[in-house]
Amino acid sequence: MCARAIDAVIFDLDNTLTDFMLAKENSIRAAVDAMIDSGLPMGQQEAVDAIFAIYKEKGIEHQRVFNFFLENTIGRVDDRILAAAVVAYRRARGGSLVPYPHAHFVLNKLMKDGYKLAVVSDAPRFEAWQRLNYIGLQHAFDVVLTFDDTGHHKPDPKPFFMALDFLKVSPDRTVLIGDWIERDILGGQNAGLHTVYARYGDKYSQYADKVEDADTKPDFVVDDLLQLLTVLDKLNAGDGATS
Repeated sequence: MCARAIDAVIFDLDNTLTDFMLAKENSIRAAVDAMIDSGLPMGQQEAVDAIFAIYKEKGIEHQRVFNFFLENTIGRVDDRILAAAVVAYRRARGGSLVPYPHAHFVLNKLMKDGYKLAVVSDAPRFEAWQRLNYIGLQHAFDVVLTFDDTGHHKPDPKPFFMALDFLKVSPDRTVLIGDWIERDILGGQNAGLHTVYARYGDKYSQYADKVEDADTKPDFVVDDLLQLLTVLDKLNAGDGATS
């Protein structure tokens, strides 16, 4: 194998490998429809907005969101309505959580070419592994680091340093790809990594808790995960210009 400049790639998970916000919105709408069918006295959009307001306050991974929602809405947790919501949510999530186009191809190519691969995610450990299993990528990575493993949220560089230490690679020989400028890209830059902005995953959602960041500029921008291979070719050829 010819010498190259890049040895490893670190991936964000949500909205980089899978469209997490689309799956979340689809799952919540399915859960709301099931609750209404079970007697919830509220319209769909009002209920969806109320649930995402709870997520905004308590975090998008909050596990008892339907409990809080029912307590706020009808004053108690009705197990009949709660069960309908949970079952509908899980069914919809299984159908909505899929890998982005070319994800399997790109990861198989990177593994075949001998790159070391990692995931660094702010998600809780169990939820991250669930999502990787849903999209069939649980075997693709040398290490998966979540907030439960690192104790730090991006853009703190510590999660990236932990990944580099595990992979035994240096920052200047590692690429980070993520959809969130203020967390992934800034965090990667804080750790000294080459950064790739997954613009394809940074799609508008009225429920996404993101803000504009005009100051942080990624090294590369891609609109399809397949373009990551071109980025690696450029870096390995000594071309670090932003695309």
